[in-house]
Amino acid sequence: MAAAAPVKPFSPEEARRIVHHLQQPAVFPSMTCGWPALRWTAEHLSGCLGDRLVRFRLGRKEEKNTPLFETQCSYVEATVAQFLSWTRGQSGTDIGPFSKYPCSDHWAYADYKYIAMLFQDQPFMFEDVKWSEFGFEGRDGKESTLWIGTEGANTPCHQDTYGCNLVLQIQGRKRWHLFPPEDTAHLYPTRIPYEESSVFSQVDVLHPDLRRFPSFHGARAHVVILQPGQVLYVPRHWWHYVESVDPITVSVNSWIELEADDVSRVSEAVTRAVVCAVKSSRSDDNTGDWLNPTEEGVASHGENMQYLNLAVRACAQRRKNELPARDPRDACPAKRDSSGQIRKNRERIRNSAPFSAPYGPDLIPVGCQEEEPGRVTLTSSEDNAVTSQQDSTVSSDTVTLMEETDLTLHKARDCADGPSERRSEDCKELRPTTITTNDLLDCLLHPDIISRVTELLLERHTGSHGTNAPL
Repeated sequence: MAAAAPVKPFSPEEARRIVHHLQQPAVFPSMTCGWPALRWTAEHLSGCLGDRLVRFRLGRKEEKNTPLFETQCSYVEATVAQFLSWTRGQSGTDIGPFSKYPCSDHWAYADYKYIAMLFQDQPFMFEDVKWSEFGFEGRDGKESTLWIGTEGANTPCHQDTYGCNLVLQIQGRKRWHLFPPEDTAHLYPTRIPYEESSVFSQVDVLHPDLRRFPSFHGARAHVVILQPGQVLYVPRHWWHYVESVDPITVSVNSWIELEADDVSRVSEAVTRAVVCAVKSSRSDDNTGDWLNPTEEGVASHGENMQYLNLAVRACAQRRKNELPARDPRDACPAKRDSSGQIRKNRERIRNSAPFSAPYGPDLIPVGCQEEEPGRVTLTSSEDNAVTSQQDSTVSSDTVTLMEETDLTLHKARDCADGPSERRSEDCKELRPTTITTNDLLDCLLHPDIISRVTELLLERHTGSHGTNAPL
């Protein structure tokens, strides 16, 4: 007699509605019971992948005040078995692909690995990941990426320009630092290195240099440690820095576009055209790697302009199809938010079905650590229990990680809050004397500027404000 399927706290329809409406990160602690993917430890994956080579990114275990971007990392091609031998210090690793990188001094990360590519000869593996239980019918591991890393392995703080993320933690724990879209100015966005759909922060969020980036003082970190079996929902446009906190970690990430985001695609096309045109030009300061290793290559200006035109046309057509017929007596133009999307009419909002997030033991909001210190802490118990400061005991290792983060931020802020005379002197010392190409790009590609350029292009295409729309 077959075992009964575990009862999930939310039906697929309920989970989909929650994800569609949530405006802040949240953890689903008990939606993955029975998923075969929970067996995907590094050891299990090593057996499945055999001799297949996987690209690992490596970085030094050292504290710096600047992010370690992927263009600055070292890379090796190795099997997962070789990776595991290296982490265990087994004999033979002194002559293998990791021989130049002592495990005691380096972390390694196999990140952004498309499961469809890794297991193209084992498609049955796709079915081990069941995103359909979150209401995304037909979605499984084929549309997901795999991440295998050691303690300290991390991705620089960045923002995805469209789509949201569902992240399943399988082995070990990862600490997530998340910042709301409203904190973009505090995170000093940059598009160099360039990666399509990713905006990076110039700030090392764990060890911020507040003399160079004083506005980071106002950033609101939402911190959570994700445990095996738990799923983290990361809303659209939320910034995130992710770091492995256990010797070996494995997770699966699925990027999901809840609705067509044509405005963001136009903005991304504008960014790509500008970056490629400027960085492809020769100049004394225009040197070094600027294209992220995840990108395949530099497209020509003609190709980028063709892509931009296609994106503008698609966005304009969708707007035309979606806009309701307007009363000619209504002289008020449609209001749009900072991303260019039309704001919903208040009357429509009042008439629509209200949504109240069912927070509780089965859905835990990731709260702001400054406003609600200790409110969201995930324990390391085997049953993936989630506890809050009000009603249960927090595990000592989680508390330690939280306290270390808070201590680092407070120390940096104490430095920034020093005497005004000293701050002025420091600023003079740090202020650059020459504007570089990257400085110019950081200004030209600021999210506010790109948003405005996107609107001007759409207006020009539709003729809604004439052919010479003023700035």
